[in-house]
Amino acid sequence: MPELPEVETIANGVNERLRGDHIQATWFSGKREPFKSSPQRMAKELPGHRVDRVYRVGKHIVFDLGDFQWIVHLGMTGRLLVADAEAPIPAHTHGILHLASGRELRFVDPRRFGRMELRGPLNHKTTRFAGTGQEPLTISKDQFAALFRHRRTSIKAALLNQKLLHGVGNIYADESLFRAGIRPRRMAQHLKRVELDRLHAALQKVLKQAISLGGSSVSDYVDAAGVAGFFQLQHRVYLRTGEPCLVCNTPIRRIVLAGRGTHYCPRCQR
Repeated sequence: MPELPEVETIANGVNERLRGDHIQATWFSGKREPFKSSPQRMAKELPGHRVDRVYRVGKHIVFDLGDFQWIVHLGMTGRLLVADAEAPIPAHTHGILHLASGRELRFVDPRRFGRMELRGPLNHKTTRFAGTGQEPLTISKDQFAALFRHRRTSIKAALLNQKLLHGVGNIYADESLFRAGIRPRRMAQHLKRVELDRLHAALQKVLKQAISLGGSSVSDYVDAAGVAGFFQLQHRVYLRTGEPCLVCNTPIRRIVLAGRGTHYCPRCQR
């Protein structure tokens, strides 16, 4: 599943290409799974709107369209691609925005776990989308520590809880815990403040590095132009089971924690 750096990269790429463009028409597939709002409503409301801004909230991509917002969640295998109208349409395309510039924005999702939603008109009853948790890139050290103070669960599970921090997934939880020297099984409420401060710094650093490298392409992730990311070359534990730790040469271990494959170094992480 695309995580915060991948979603940020896609949102930035779409914003760069489409900001200021106008939606002229739409097409949506007959598969019902990708729609949180009905395709009939989106087909009626979206045309005529200007793309004011595209940005990330958690793992969602938000399109500001005047008094409406179009929100896309990529799910496990979703992609947003900006293409010329003449370019072949990929298999498993479930939504197309036809734009005044002659380009198209295509939502492609083979497994159909992604979702498209239309919010608006925005008023005191329908507010702008804000996600469910706090933003990892801007949360302060004090706010970060407070999230885990009484949390009776493993720190890995707590990092994956989107109601606490939105956008953090399996890759960047593992990588930040390694860089902070904390074992993923440790109970969140038992971590000392100095450890939480290290984790806060490690998480923000690894997320920013991943964004600068276009995210991690470990499956079928590509950005809005169809280009793969490069942060997977910087992974120190994720998917490196049995390989030597890059710091101490101890073989990396894999366990299942919070229902997710979890990778760590038994010597560097305590």
